[in-house]
Amino acid sequence: SHGYTRHGATSLFGAPAVATGKVIGQCLRQHRHQELVAFMGHVDATLAREPGTAIHVVMDNYGTHKHPRTKEWFVKHPDFIPHFTPTSASWLNQVERLFGEITEKRIRRGSFESVEELESAIEDYLRLQNAKPMPFVWTKDADLALRKVKKACERLAPPGNEKRTSDSAHQRVRPLLATSPLFRPVARLQPVLRQLRLRRARRGVV
Repeated sequence: SHGYTRHGATSLFGAPAVATGKVIGQCLRQHRHQELVAFMGHVDATLAREPGTAIHVVMDNYGTHKHPRTKEWFVKHPDFIPHFTPTSASWLNQVERLFGEITEKRIRRGSFESVEELESAIEDYLRLQNAKPMPFVWTKDADLALRKVKKACERLAPPGNEKRTSDSAHQRVRPLLATSPLFRPVARLQPVLRQLRLRRARRGVV
């Protein structure tokens, strides 16, 4: 926009507790494996827990999360168990919802004169969040999600449905499903969905 001046950027590392909604967060100027390892050390030192308690850490497939030094840190801290969301499915990680809330409620309409001011605003938001923590709750069940995926598969590549699209269109859509990162999770589910349709057909279920 007119008069916009970029003062710099920061990276928010966040570790929300799924059960309680409390967040351990830290703003760092870069997002490399060095910063991730430092943040994990901060989480280890900050998180109150009984000895031997397993801590499950959910991350996406960003390269920093799979760097050899990052893997080495997890090997040295066996109580921390890493898990990775499927490709193109980082939305499954509830930390993404946290980032979205901070963006919508604190950052998007703000004006910050410096990176320090931006970081201060983020830290203030996290302090308020932790004063009255509220965990995110899934409002849709797995069956509903699978029905939507099934519907998307049928719309994107409806086998044998000449009314919706031509053969040439099918030929264009199928390679798209196979090669696009956006549709890979959907494409991988197609054989499973076909089996489900066959089983339902045998039982007389539409």
